Order: sequence, then C-alpha cells, then structure tokens
Amino acid sequence: MLNLESLLLGIPALLLAISVHEFAHGYAAYLLGDPTAKYQGRLTLNPLAHLDPLGAIMLLVFRFGWAKPVQINPAYFKNRKHGTLIVALAGPAANVVMAWLFYNLLRTVPFYLPTRALARTAQLFLYINVQYNLGLAAFNLLPIPPLDGSKVVASLLPPRLEYSFLRFSIYGPFVLMVLLWTGMAQRMLYPVFSTLTWLIARFSL
Repeated sequence: MLNLESLLLGIPALLLAISVHEFAHGYAAYLLGDPTAKYQGRLTLNPLAHLDPLGAIMLLVFRFGWAKPVQINPAYFKNRKHGTLIVALAGPAANVVMAWLFYNLLRTVPFYLPTRALARTAQLFLYINVQYNLGLAAFNLLPIPPLDGSKVVASLLPPRLEYSFLRFSIYGPFVLMVLLWTGMAQRMLYPVFSTLTWLIARFSL
C-alpha cells in the first residue's frame, strides 16, 4: 500500500523519470535528423510536455507506466530501421542510466547525512527513483504496440514480417489493456525488471 510519504516523494521521481525517457527519444531522433520532436516542443525536461495522466498514475501506484509518446518521422533517418531502433531504445536506456545513478547515490548518500530521519527520507527517495526508472524502462520494453519494445521488434524484422507485425499494432492497446487487467503484464515484467535490477547492481561503482 502506498503511504503518504512515498506518494509525496514519488511525484518528483515520477516526473523526472518520464521527462528523461521522452526527452531521450526526442533528442535521439533529433540527432538522427528528425526535427519533429523539436517542432512539437518535446526537446525539454519539462514534465508538462510529456505527461500522460493514466500512465503517470500507473507508474505512481504500481511502479510501471508510460508517458505521452514522442512522435517521430522515420523518413528523416538515413536508415529507417536503424534510426527507429536507436530512438526506440533511447528512452528505456536513459531510464536505466538514471536508475544506475540513483542506485549508486542510494549506496552512499544516506550514510553522510547528519540525522537518522534525514538519512531515512533520502534513502526512500533514492530508492523510489530507482524503482520508477526501472519500472518505466521495463514496461516500455514489452514488445506490445505502442510500447518501445514493439518498435524494437519491428525494426529487427524482415520487411514482410515487419508489415504483418505493424498490422497487428492497431490491436496493441487492447491487448495491453487485457494484460494489465488480468495481471499478466506484471508477470511479463518481472524477468525484465529483475534483469535490469541485476545489471545496475552488477555494474555499480
């Protein structure tokens, strides 16, 4: 159950996680020649530009969720498939990096604070940041449209299979809703979340 302290500390953590995620998508696309995100005002860390209310509530309460997707135009990329792959991975990768940073802070900062209460609050805040960033990364890596993982899969498929997969994408949101409703999404997330957690711990400072 989410207590009041976790809720209050979770709000800035949530806003930071989704802002970094969507900024990374937009900036990767911009570096590859696509100015769409820039024209739409999405090359910013301002959370108001990226907030999806339902996805934010999911992330706040269940530690996994989503933000308002950054639109891209693959026609600008020199290589459509490679560009799409890089942009799709940029968001989750940025969250994993953020989780790694907060994990290392969690291992050190609380021990240098002057009071036990302050150390406990800092520990909780840093832990929540780790959880939200990993949850956002893991959820978006699921290969279900319109999540980032589906774009990764599509970019790796040969043209004929990619076309069939993209035709399925119109049903993706409904499939996602069913998975969330039945709890299957949580089961699918567990190995991804666990692997990402292991990686940041394995390569911590």
